[in-house]
Amino acid sequence: MWGSIRVQRLAQRETVRLCSNISNKPLTSPTAKSNSHLRLQAEKQKRRKQRENAILSTQHNKADEEFVKWTEKERILYTAHIPPGSKKDTTLPLPSAYSPDYVESRWYQWWEKERFFSPEQHTKLSHAVDQNFVLCIPPPNVTGTLHLGHALTVAIEDALVRWRRMQGQRVLWVPGCDHAGIATQTVVERMLLRETGKLRQDFTREEFLKEVWKWKHEKGEEIYHQLRKLGASLDWSRACFTMDEDFSKAVTEAFVRLCDADLIFRSEGLVNWSCALESAISDIEVDSKELSGQTMLSVPGYEHKVEFGTMFTFAYPIEDCGGDVAVSTTRPETMLGDVAIAVHPDDPRYQNVHGKVCRHPFIDRLLPIVTDTMVDMELGTGAVKVTPAHDLLDFLLSQRHALPRLTVIGEDGKMTPLCGQWLEGVKRFDARQLVIDALVEKKLFRGKKGHTMTLPTCSRSGDVIEPLLKKQWFVRCQEMAKKAIQAVEDGQLEIIPHFYNKTWTNWLSNISDWCISRQLWWGHQIPAYRVKLSGVKDEQEEQWVWGRNEDEARQRATIKYGVKPENISLTQDPDVLDTWFSSGLFPFAMLGWPQQTTSFPQTSDFQRFYPHTLLETGSDLIFFWVARMVMLGTELTGQLPFKQVLLHSLVRDKHGRKMTKSLGNVIDPLDVIHGVSLEKLQQKVMEGNLDPREKVVAMEAQRKDFPKGIPQCGTDALRFALCSHKMQGEDISLSFSQVLSCRHFCNKMWQTLRFTLGSLSDTTPVGTLEKTAPLSSMDQWICSRLYSTVDQCEEALEKYDLHTATAVLYAFWVHNLCDVYMESVKPVLQKQNEEAVVAQNGNIGRSAPSVILYHCVSTSLALLSPFMPFITEELWQRLKPFRAEAAAQSSLCLQPYPSSSQMKHWHFPEVERDFLLVKEVIRVARSLRAQCGMTKEKPDMWIVCSLSQAEILLSFESAVWTLSRVSRVSIFCPEEGESLHSVSSTPPPKGCLIGVVDHTCQLHLPVQSGMNIDKQIVQLTQRSSKLVSKLEEIRCKVQAPDYLTKVPAQVREQMDNKMSAFQQELKNIEDQLKMVTLEF
Repeated sequence: MWGSIRVQRLAQRETVRLCSNISNKPLTSPTAKSNSHLRLQAEKQKRRKQRENAILSTQHNKADEEFVKWTEKERILYTAHIPPGSKKDTTLPLPSAYSPDYVESRWYQWWEKERFFSPEQHTKLSHAVDQNFVLCIPPPNVTGTLHLGHALTVAIEDALVRWRRMQGQRVLWVPGCDHAGIATQTVVERMLLRETGKLRQDFTREEFLKEVWKWKHEKGEEIYHQLRKLGASLDWSRACFTMDEDFSKAVTEAFVRLCDADLIFRSEGLVNWSCALESAISDIEVDSKELSGQTMLSVPGYEHKVEFGTMFTFAYPIEDCGGDVAVSTTRPETMLGDVAIAVHPDDPRYQNVHGKVCRHPFIDRLLPIVTDTMVDMELGTGAVKVTPAHDLLDFLLSQRHALPRLTVIGEDGKMTPLCGQWLEGVKRFDARQLVIDALVEKKLFRGKKGHTMTLPTCSRSGDVIEPLLKKQWFVRCQEMAKKAIQAVEDGQLEIIPHFYNKTWTNWLSNISDWCISRQLWWGHQIPAYRVKLSGVKDEQEEQWVWGRNEDEARQRATIKYGVKPENISLTQDPDVLDTWFSSGLFPFAMLGWPQQTTSFPQTSDFQRFYPHTLLETGSDLIFFWVARMVMLGTELTGQLPFKQVLLHSLVRDKHGRKMTKSLGNVIDPLDVIHGVSLEKLQQKVMEGNLDPREKVVAMEAQRKDFPKGIPQCGTDALRFALCSHKMQGEDISLSFSQVLSCRHFCNKMWQTLRFTLGSLSDTTPVGTLEKTAPLSSMDQWICSRLYSTVDQCEEALEKYDLHTATAVLYAFWVHNLCDVYMESVKPVLQKQNEEAVVAQNGNIGRSAPSVILYHCVSTSLALLSPFMPFITEELWQRLKPFRAEAAAQSSLCLQPYPSSSQMKHWHFPEVERDFLLVKEVIRVARSLRAQCGMTKEKPDMWIVCSLSQAEILLSFESAVWTLSRVSRVSIFCPEEGESLHSVSSTPPPKGCLIGVVDHTCQLHLPVQSGMNIDKQIVQLTQRSSKLVSKLEEIRCKVQAPDYLTKVPAQVREQMDNKMSAFQQELKNIEDQLKMVTLEF
């Protein structure tokens, strides 16, 4: 509960999320801002309705149909019997197809047993560098299970961790779990009620806590199981739970130190109160329901639905005047706690009542009419009822006007004795109707109407939040916030993306104090003790001390109050600390702080690994977690807890909705990994605590999105798909068809490895990449493409642009390696006498395509390993026997990550540029084949081109005819002058189909008998229309008045070449149409 004060219209004050404590800063509420808030609220509600209506509509879009097109793949299991934790036997035959069950079996247990993820492995690396890479996983709640948002976090962090580990850095990635005070206590209470029929109050605190620990040991490991299934390379020997003994000591130490520094204090303030839980909750645990008007909602503890989204108006009689003042509110039951009426000093309607008083109709109480500029004259009646004990802004008004604060709703959600006997003990929303009826009876009720509002609800219980005035412990945040702002401004702390810097500064500049008290049993009991001195009967104020234990607290009390220890009675505060307080200590408490700062300081984890290198988390936690860690870490350790903060976007469903339990659209990553039926997905929704309409929407969305359920995609496909999204910017709308596409990519990798193994023999000499050099142009091209891929991947990873890295890796494997290189070298690899040719100098060998293919696949597997750890390990182990030095490291995850600096001898930029022409020739040739309706036929083909182009095409001659699927290629150069060897002196025959590559290069393909003439005419006509349109666009640009002065010469040249190519192709099409019409 750590929010800045956000002032809205007073008549909407019930919708304002509470601050933890109230500052005395003067506040204003401009009408323009209020109107802006209403507009944004209405737009948000409109978008939500549109999404819901789109889901409930019967229409299906193309994306829906695309995902339907999948069939269940055969599941292949790894059945070899090996001891647990032993290395997988990869000498067994490779299955014919990729299966996640087979691939993901056994590897993680081996990695974990061998402690490959421990920083102590660093000393065993031959490529080790003296550099740390440290981060902690955002600790998920012990009660829950991971959803796709967590999976995104794991995929990103593990990719970075594995990359740095392969680079030779000393890596520490610590797993952890949060005790989740409210959530855990709620889960255990429900379990005990179901199994024993007892409430929490039927147990002693000690008995209940034993039950919680029992539940934790039995059920609390599900999160860790999911993390292992996701392949997270965490150091499990350092796993940290926020209720562990050492961590609890750190929490106590932090509280005591902050109290001693006067940064924690006890005060009275308004809190978010859950009557169902009977506890204060933080802002992060408050959900906002957007209501567009009158809405009936289910509320825990009520048999019938309760009306919300309604503005009620009633009047207060003015004392000794005969008139009245009408006020509007969405919560008439709180009028029993009204202590004043506020109007704007400039409102002409109320000029005559300034300073007068109104009489409360039900209680013998006079309400002064006060003036304040916070009041919005344009909303409602312009007069506002003031209820300081149940509303944030009214509390501010009470401070400014010295008004009393009367609590009329208790912690149990029932009306208090202050309301009178007729309402005492009545539930708050039942009292609402009683109050309305009583106002009608007294003829003071003026009516009601629908009202757009935001209703705050408890995310744990679904209860409507009740603002309550409570004495609690608070953290002073202003000074710590200034240091956090300064750290970013000075560059000591970098937030990525940088546009969050402004958000960071704005929020921290307006921060208020943070309530850290929670009325729970499960959690860190506050180490503060209430003091009672013997002989003192009437205490004017509460007296408190704090300490690391009761003995220390007693010593402090002895000194503070000047009495003997035996005259002091101490009672520990029964409340526990906010879970976010302990989470804010995670970066240093997990490393042994404060114990390791004094014992063995030089060898302790705290000394070696603090501060962290990076914090990576979702952008929605920038305030609730990130800011707290920065402030607490700086204050308690004297250092920033990390040097960089990397924030990723939120995951949304394909309909644009945030994935939350309250909408029933969360997806368990294990359901994507293993596959799940639609029936099981719908069963999970039915078991959830959703509003009936939201349940209908959620189930309909599932029927549309997953009509056949979710297919088994595997961990690697899910991770690769998640990392393929741009995480720094807009929210991520995850398409499951994309995950399925990544599974197909896994199968493509699998089949590539099978082909590669088939091209290698036991006698194939496979040396190191450094001593391998390509001979042919085709080999040079693929090697250079791999070098460029490594270079791009390095640059992207350094910038944390994982989507760029995955894009270039996918493009290389699929489009360069498989579609081009492997297809082009298949005829070569089929030759029986293929042997490696060794250079005379003995330093660098000219290598066979099989060796080039081996290194391309092996290097690509290493590049992909951080993103797809299971399949890359499986395939790399299959290649391992072919190189002798590979045995030095037993796992791919500890191999050196490919570096462009070690591959410079594979960089051939001219060859890459030349191959662009080859690719275009192949594309046009295939297009001509398609126009002729050819499938298996391999005709002759003529290429008419310039001498320079002919030289390039001849160097790639084998690839040209193989990939163009022709039997023979003849090159004709119409230019006069010296001709090249192998260039034909005979022009192509007449009557050919002609394809234009560019303005100097054309392809001629003889027309085959049996060609579909009508289809050919249609295709040529359509192409002609497109060319005419494109030529017209270019002419418009070229004929623009400022074309010659504003457009660079290089661009003009490109435009001229493009126009020439289009004109030539258009002429060829006209000739072909004439030829087809005349001859056929």
